[in-house]
Amino acid sequence: MNTAPIFIGIAGASASGKSLLAGTVYDELRRELGEDALAIIKEDSYYRDRSELTFEEREAINYDHPNAFDHDLLIEHLDQLSAGQDVEIPIYDFTIHNRSADTFPLKPARIIIIEGILILHDKAIRKRLDAKVYMETPLDICLVRRLQRDIAERGRTVESVIEQYKRTVRPMFLEFIEPTKQFADIIVPRGGKNRVAIEMIKARILQMLGH
Repeated sequence: MNTAPIFIGIAGASASGKSLLAGTVYDELRRELGEDALAIIKEDSYYRDRSELTFEEREAINYDHPNAFDHDLLIEHLDQLSAGQDVEIPIYDFTIHNRSADTFPLKPARIIIIEGILILHDKAIRKRLDAKVYMETPLDICLVRRLQRDIAERGRTVESVIEQYKRTVRPMFLEFIEPTKQFADIIVPRGGKNRVAIEMIKARILQMLGH
């Protein structure tokens, strides 16, 4: 690549609509800019490798705390992508609370969207972002979405989802995630289907590309 990618960060509470917003912007701009113009990186892929722990020990980890993530590896990958290098993204398996043995190859793209709960918490990541978005979704809506997702996709029970929500998800949101709203360039209410916000983000990206 001749120029470094433009990095767009999307943060917010768990199940706030980050993935939906990122996916919508990704799909719509790819149709306009080309198949290889955009890529998405999920912060969830960078949960630390916990192979040294038992499943029960991994189950007890606070996955909503900044220490749960290997942000150093994420930053390393962002810098490699900026330099035009391919990277190998970890693949995280939520059913076993650990990384898979496999990785996902990612090539540099003109626009790279990074989405995750704590993307705006880490100062070094923020410094690398060209635009920062925060999803502002009521916590009761996030909980309902999280229940639906974790039961259907991650093999969880209702009881385990609610217990984790009370024990770590909500407290960590209030301590670490919500305060990062101050760093956002755009705050998106009403979730990932907010059409006006989607059009604003797309317009900003196209402006940064010089379109």
